Amino acid sequence: MSTSIIVGGSNGLGRVIAQHFADRGDTVVVTSRDKARAEAVAAEIGGATRGLGVDLSQPDTIASAFGDVTEVDHLVITATSQVPNSLGEFDLDAAVTALTIKLVGYAETVRVLRDRFRPGASVVLFGGVAKDRPYPGSTMVTTHNAGLTGLVKTLAVEIAPHRVNVVHPGIVGDSPKWRDVPDHPHLARTPIGRLVTMAEVVDATDFLLRNSGVNAQELFIEGGILAR
Repeated sequence: MSTSIIVGGSNGLGRVIAQHFADRGDTVVVTSRDKARAEAVAAEIGGATRGLGVDLSQPDTIASAFGDVTEVDHLVITATSQVPNSLGEFDLDAAVTALTIKLVGYAETVRVLRDRFRPGASVVLFGGVAKDRPYPGSTMVTTHNAGLTGLVKTLAVEIAPHRVNVVHPGIVGDSPKWRDVPDHPHLARTPIGRLVTMAEVVDATDFLLRNSGVNAQELFIEGGILAR
């Protein structure tokens, strides 16, 4: 039985990925900054799923938070802070938190768990198309998603022979964040004629985890919006 760790698995895409792994019989660990929320979501997901409280904005607590995790086959890190921020109204605390979670927190999570990776274990980090398509208020989101380009390369070398890749989703039309937003501007500009789905992002994540030839790559699941 595989053990899958979903950091940030208590909501959004992370939760759907966790459900996917649980449904196929994995032992699943979902995390949230709020331990009670993580435990509640784990109970909803069912199967061999449990919740942990892990706060990537406090990197010095990550090691102890994962203290009782003994083995890892799949590590997916989706945690983020998307508080709108721009130079015009710059929130310094929010900026530091966002970059700490996405870059320092991601790196520390991999460092902490790497000695518990089983043979064939792999990692998927989550970015987003704001990396290449900034939007108003995306100053920090664009910056830390771009930072994953460098992080994935150095991690691939440092955790070898284990693999690490990045998924950059576009606007996910049926996600809790966007499903009630009619006529998103990306809809008309996306060549496939629709927004991507959560199922497609889950499938892409699963592909990167299982395909043993893919390493240090960035996979964009955005329906072609970046082509325009």
